[in-house]
Amino acid sequence: MRPTTMLLVLASSFLAPSAAAADKPRNLGFEEGAAGTIPSGWFSPTKGYRAELSDLEAQQGKLCVRLFNEPDATSAAPFGNLMQAIDAMAYRGQTVRFKAAVRCKPAGSGDRAQLWLRVDRPNNQMGFFDNMDDRPILAPQWRYYEIVGDVAEDAVALNIGCMLIAKGEFWLDDASLEVVSAVTPPATEPPRPLEGRALENLVAFTKLLGYLRYFHPSDQAAAANWEDFAIRGVRTIESSKDATELATRLSELFAPLAPTAVIYPTASASRASARLEPPADAKELRLANWKHLGVGTGSPQSIYRSERLFKEYEPGKVPEGFADPAEPLRADLGGGVSCLVPMTVFAAAAGTLPQASEPVEPAATQPARRTSGNDRGTRLAAVALAWNIFQHFYPYFDVVQTDWNAALRDALTRAATDRDERAFLDTLRRLVAELHDGHGNVFHSSDNAVGSLPLVWDWIEERLVVTAVGPDAAPSGDGADELKVGDIVLTINDRPAAEALAEVEQYVSGATPQWRRHLGLRHLAMGVPGESATLRIERAGGNMCILKRSYLGLVEAAIEPRPEKISEVRPGITYVDIDRIDDQDFKAALPQLEKARGIVFDLRGYPSKLSTLVITHLIDTPVTCARWNVPIVRRPDRDGMEFWFSNWPVGPNKPKLRAKVAFITDGRAISYAETYLGIIEHYKLAEIVGGPTAGTNGNVNPLKLPGGYTVAFTGMKTLKHDGSQHHGIGIRPTVPVSRTVAGVRAGRDELLERAIEVVSPKP
Repeated sequence: MRPTTMLLVLASSFLAPSAAAADKPRNLGFEEGAAGTIPSGWFSPTKGYRAELSDLEAQQGKLCVRLFNEPDATSAAPFGNLMQAIDAMAYRGQTVRFKAAVRCKPAGSGDRAQLWLRVDRPNNQMGFFDNMDDRPILAPQWRYYEIVGDVAEDAVALNIGCMLIAKGEFWLDDASLEVVSAVTPPATEPPRPLEGRALENLVAFTKLLGYLRYFHPSDQAAAANWEDFAIRGVRTIESSKDATELATRLSELFAPLAPTAVIYPTASASRASARLEPPADAKELRLANWKHLGVGTGSPQSIYRSERLFKEYEPGKVPEGFADPAEPLRADLGGGVSCLVPMTVFAAAAGTLPQASEPVEPAATQPARRTSGNDRGTRLAAVALAWNIFQHFYPYFDVVQTDWNAALRDALTRAATDRDERAFLDTLRRLVAELHDGHGNVFHSSDNAVGSLPLVWDWIEERLVVTAVGPDAAPSGDGADELKVGDIVLTINDRPAAEALAEVEQYVSGATPQWRRHLGLRHLAMGVPGESATLRIERAGGNMCILKRSYLGLVEAAIEPRPEKISEVRPGITYVDIDRIDDQDFKAALPQLEKARGIVFDLRGYPSKLSTLVITHLIDTPVTCARWNVPIVRRPDRDGMEFWFSNWPVGPNKPKLRAKVAFITDGRAISYAETYLGIIEHYKLAEIVGGPTAGTNGNVNPLKLPGGYTVAFTGMKTLKHDGSQHHGIGIRPTVPVSRTVAGVRAGRDELLERAIEVVSPKP
């Protein structure tokens, strides 16, 4: 399935650096320049998109700017971007607002516009960053949108702009960049280890937090600012000296949000009761209960949502899907305490009962509290909030076999002593890696390893082999030699290659070894732009040499050679790179494909610009994709988890391609690529050549954590057409092929060669 978010990391990669920062913002009203030209002071660094001034229907003044995709572009970035960079000196230590009028005309369902604001700090560190990925612009009418963010004291540049995701067009006008206020630094508690029974206390707090946040349907809990509450809570609870004090503190802390919940020392369970009875004097009683479709995390684009359901109360009857208010959840929280939590509560016309003493103000209307991963309490709270999302809503614990309780204890222990926000990023990545989810990842502005060595390498025959070298791979240092395809990397900065790869893989979440290896290899090549790495290599013939390579920007990274995206690779055999084509490319190639005797589709990657059009020309009758199953959650700890089923129908189109067909794939193919290949596999539409895919499919669900961290995970369970497991298995090739060191050194694409053999007519 197509992931709906991940643009946070993409944006930081493709937006241009701030080296050409201007002294101050220029041409924010877009009145400088002539219609049909790019506006003065702005530039558009993304291929396949064009920005130009327009004198039609400006929001203010005579001109606005239009950005659109160029249909005939031979290659294109994942999104179009219009931007400018400004020197940050005048904005340091202040909160700024970037505001602009935007209207958007999407061409398809996934198209949208987004403003963005990024603060650059020294040494390629990123400060504040927001690209509106959780609130995209879709409206065709002029409307104003804004981003508010803090500028660090050491900031070097501000970057502002607007992105067009995929296709369509947007118009931008009447932009402004202004100082709102001075930055109030968030409180920062220094790191220190958990002592005594502190870990047990925090585990109990974490579990109770999840039960009450997601399953206790009081108005107070539904409106709470859970981020602020969690930060305050970990500081309140950590030092409890025994179970009695822990139960007392938890009761006092949670009482304003869950007045009917009971927290007690487990040893006194016989005296605990939270049985709810209907109030005798209340009229028009209703029952309230949570229902989660996946889990709503705040993204308006998400298919996932969480809602409270209200049903009329009828004495002696419990509505379908509701818990009995007389039978609360009973759970052992650890640390010597337990809880009784009503999962259905009574409600009157004015709200749930008992009513709050003061009106409940929804968290969405409250001022945002600045938090930082440099603060110990914020880190502990972020772990508690993230762990609960997965504990109650991650749909794959039945197949990944993770000790999730142990993962919580490990993450809390590390978070308490992490030296700063960057170290905590690794702690969160270790936690998410325990999900074994190929969509699982964590993003944060402190990650400055956004450059790449100018090479591509692969793990072949148990060795790290260079498979491509970029144009900027000239050697540095005395006695250095040129890097060559086929070189075997023995050490990286004096560390054995296998050991270095194992180190980065512990932070990679993946359902299969091949996906963890793919991402691990990519991360192994990444570092801070401008820094260098020393490689000790072994070359064919037995000679050794040592090279230094600088980390370049991601857009300058090397790519492995492939044929032209649509080309005749042998007489009568046509090659189509699904990663690089869109629907228009495919339609234009249909006459050639009709005449071909064999067709090879390359799906070693992700078809970001293509619909299911290819499949429609391989079938005679309608087919469907795999089974999407969104969790329906009414009880905690995934108890009684049900699923809402859906899939995609795909109908045939003429002409049907009669050539013999093969698809090339490997461990890089994930999500939407596996949707494609799942149809190919089930209906036996073609041979599948290469290696198994990543084994992860389904819509991504993103969530934001205090401290500015964004976490992504798979929110639904995808099964194969026959109902069998896909997660952790993926699509297996019908014709397995592996790369060899000798093949790389000879410049061969062994998977493509085998696919050509498969589709070639037999003599």
